[in-house]
Amino acid sequence: MAVEDEVNELLDEDYDEKEEEEEEAAGGAEEAGPGAEGEGGENEGDADLEAMQASLKDMEEEAAKLREMQAAVEKEMGGSKAKAHVDAAAKEEVDTRSVYVGQVDYAVTPEQLQSHFASCGTVNRVTIMTDKFNNPKGFAYIEFLEPDAVQHAVLLNDSELNGRKLKVS
Repeated sequence: MAVEDEVNELLDEDYDEKEEEEEEAAGGAEEAGPGAEGEGGENEGDADLEAMQASLKDMEEEAAKLREMQAAVEKEMGGSKAKAHVDAAAKEEVDTRSVYVGQVDYAVTPEQLQSHFASCGTVNRVTIMTDKFNNPKGFAYIEFLEPDAVQHAVLLNDSELNGRKLKVS
């Protein structure tokens, strides 16, 4: 989070600097008034041009710093495409070790489901799906450590838990 804070600080500083420059430019234009350019007009134009170029250079440097920080944050958070591919492969592998369990009683706990499916193999995780109010939806996912436990779990289709026949697939 420190990198994101630094990025926000730099953006705030850059915004404040821009506001000050705009205020100075507006103040200078009001003082000079129309037609006040006279003989020194070309020198003022050159000075304005140089000031704009310096400001542009500062903004480009700031943008480069921000890009570097963004890249560091993405690297830190694992935002690379290769990482996403690895995550997809890992997710697919987890799916091969998981089963869907439907018709789950609303009062069933994850521990009860774990003990019910313990005979199939080692249960790694039990996820009972809930709505936005944290009420059970009536189905769950069981993840096993071994892929062959899935075949054993499917054999428990139509078994009873808390008086309800479970649908396992």
